[in-house]
Amino acid sequence: MKLLTNLLDFILHLDKHLSIIIQNFGALTYAILFLIIFAETGFVVTPFLPGDSLLFAAGSLAAQGSLNIWILLIVLAASAILGDTINYGVGKFLGTKMFYKTNNRFLKKEYLDRTRRFYEKYGNKTIVLARFVPIVRTFAPFVAGVGKMNYFKFAFYNILGGILWISIFILGGYFFGNIPIVKRNFTIVIFVIIILSILPMIIEAWKHFKKKQQN
Repeated sequence: MKLLTNLLDFILHLDKHLSIIIQNFGALTYAILFLIIFAETGFVVTPFLPGDSLLFAAGSLAAQGSLNIWILLIVLAASAILGDTINYGVGKFLGTKMFYKTNNRFLKKEYLDRTRRFYEKYGNKTIVLARFVPIVRTFAPFVAGVGKMNYFKFAFYNILGGILWISIFILGGYFFGNIPIVKRNFTIVIFVIIILSILPMIIEAWKHFKKKQQN
């Protein structure tokens, strides 16, 4: 039980153990990071995996010379884009069937219709902005698939959002992660970055709320 607890703690706090992984696995670290980001974005059952903090930590270690910044950017951008693509596919080909089960109390067809209308109206912004919101980024592509969002539209914003998300956090860590005050307040820095990232979504939701109130 203790071994399992320690293993779970290690997985959930990979950002803090990344330097140990680099020392033990060397170049294979890129593959490990690829799999983590892929799982965090590609499977609706693994939204708990580290995302933002792991990218920021990887960027800061790249600044120290432990990792190659260009390989990181390319490999992890590809991982994030592929993860969302798989997630979308699962939602599109399997998600709808779950909604049509007559004995399903929670996944009702009305939820599917509501999701389709939501993505028709806000889909483009959602796919990009969701990248910066933990948990939400794991479910957004799945819901887009369930709602039958146009694939080419999804693919464009998936690529845009994936590149932006990876670049902002890795480069943020690369340029600022080793500043003493940032290292001492790492959790606070990540929290501030997330708040700033989702601010446009909050403003958009507020505008939509006010418009509904007026109507």
